[in-house]
Amino acid sequence: MKLDERFLPFQRRMRQKGLPELFIDSFAYYYHQLLLGDTGLIFDKDITSVGTLDHLHRLPSRLQKKGEEALARTALVKLNGGLGTSMGLEQPKSLLEVKDGFTFLDIIAGQAIEAQVPLILMNSFATEEESRYALSRQKDLIDDVSQTFIQHMEPKVRCEDYAPAEWPEEPDLAWCPPGHGDIYIAMVTQGILGELLDAGYRYAFVSNADNLGATLDLLLLGYFAENGFPFMMEVAERTESDRKGGHLARHRDGRLLLRESAQCPPDAEDLFQDIERYSYFNTNNLWIYLPALDRKLREKEYNLCLPMIRNKKTVNPRDEQSTPVYQLETAMGSAIEVFENAQAVVVPRSRFAPVKKTDDLLVVRSDVYDLTDNFAVQMREERKGVPPAVELDETYYQFVGDFDQRFAQGAPSLLECERLRIEGDFSFGAGVKIVGEVVLVNGSEGQVQIPDGTLLQSENTVVEGQSSA
Repeated sequence: MKLDERFLPFQRRMRQKGLPELFIDSFAYYYHQLLLGDTGLIFDKDITSVGTLDHLHRLPSRLQKKGEEALARTALVKLNGGLGTSMGLEQPKSLLEVKDGFTFLDIIAGQAIEAQVPLILMNSFATEEESRYALSRQKDLIDDVSQTFIQHMEPKVRCEDYAPAEWPEEPDLAWCPPGHGDIYIAMVTQGILGELLDAGYRYAFVSNADNLGATLDLLLLGYFAENGFPFMMEVAERTESDRKGGHLARHRDGRLLLRESAQCPPDAEDLFQDIERYSYFNTNNLWIYLPALDRKLREKEYNLCLPMIRNKKTVNPRDEQSTPVYQLETAMGSAIEVFENAQAVVVPRSRFAPVKKTDDLLVVRSDVYDLTDNFAVQMREERKGVPPAVELDETYYQFVGDFDQRFAQGAPSLLECERLRIEGDFSFGAGVKIVGEVVLVNGSEGQVQIPDGTLLQSENTVVEGQSSA
């Protein structure tokens, strides 16, 4: 059967959904790659380690002035497609209260207003309506360009025969997002790139909405503008806790590339996790020179041909026995290999502080971080850039509603905490302070109350649970 014939059912479905032809053509490219046997894997024999990169803390202070000059031509773009379902949310994750009564979106909007730059959200179909309404209440935002655009959706592909997946009980489960690499074509199909260029904007800082460390840094903007880079990725030094995450590398021809864990051959995990060999991970904080993006898209007929990530899932993610499918995805950061003279810069860990779980939420809500008058969420200097390691029992703390009940009086002080691990059900009073390494274990069926003002400390504090019920 011809490749084009096998794609026809996908094409029909996508047109019925009203998806733009440019995106349908892009999906066709990746579908054909799949049929030709492309696994999306990147082998160690084809890449090398990165070597030396510039560090943010070593950049000359004069670049701050350059950043100030470029600020009026800069836009702030946030990836805002997540519902936070893993944390029990049924709303955009960015609308979760995260610090001092403010939501992620409140803080991000505050940063954009302080900097006097436009804020643009890349939403999913699931987050668009509520996020647009929340933005409408931010009356001081610059509004000379559209404030939102929507990530496309694509059909899932059956592993067995490469046909479109079906799930009649919940038809939406037959569709999936194409990864945040979709941002580039979505900016074209929904006119955002053209709007920005027509309004005189030349630079975009793009990051995840749940990463409050990703502020619009003027020193980095100045460095990016002065060097005339078309594309720049912020990376941080990998530690043992980052072994399983994606990393930066180089092609044999010298171009930088991003390799995600799903692109690692199964028999090469040891090399992939070698943090000495591959020393940097992608923070997903990216700087883009918009005219260069526009030129590259036109040159490549609006398909950057980013490396494919073939994600194997089940059509119903809640049912491991449901039909195996492929989700064909791309990563936003992988565009680093598309642009000549693209660069990466090393930034401190404080610029990578995503809230993926309630473990992270507890740290951000605690006194480890301050919310400044200009809406920056900054780690306290006493921490020296290293947050405490927190592990909460998922049975009792995974969902935000359960988490909030157990920390109803606020987060405990973690400023002097190195590690906190909680096993079992605890609730915390006001003014609790945790110092050093603390483990709390409740083996009972009831909930243990930690009274107001309790000090928990020492290398290994274990509270054997006695039910308070």
